[in-house]
Amino acid sequence: MQDKKQARLRRARKTRAKIAELKVNRLAIHRTNSHIYATLISAAGDTVLATASSQEAALKTETKGNGGNVAAAKAVGAAIAAKAKAAGVTQVAFDRSGFQFHGRVKALAEAAREAGLQF
Repeated sequence: MQDKKQARLRRARKTRAKIAELKVNRLAIHRTNSHIYATLISAAGDTVLATASSQEAALKTETKGNGGNVAAAKAVGAAIAAKAKAAGVTQVAFDRSGFQFHGRVKALAEAAREAGLQF
């Protein structure tokens, strides 16, 4: 039997392979117990266009230092969408990195959509 991390990485591989076929910019997220991170990666997969995380100073004050909750995920989603627009990106593929689409992952995705990203 596989452990939890190996199972998550196996799920992530399928998603990343499909996104690579589509040749679109990828919004990859990573979730830990304490924080959430979002990275915008170019269609070629070789360049990071923008990043946002709950550890950034501006977002730490907004979330009162707690980066492991839904409010922090919403703030990170809005921040990555703003940075993506500044980089000239509006269309992305959402890479949830094998994490279930609920809770903080869903909150980040919905906040990014509300801020103008399409996926």
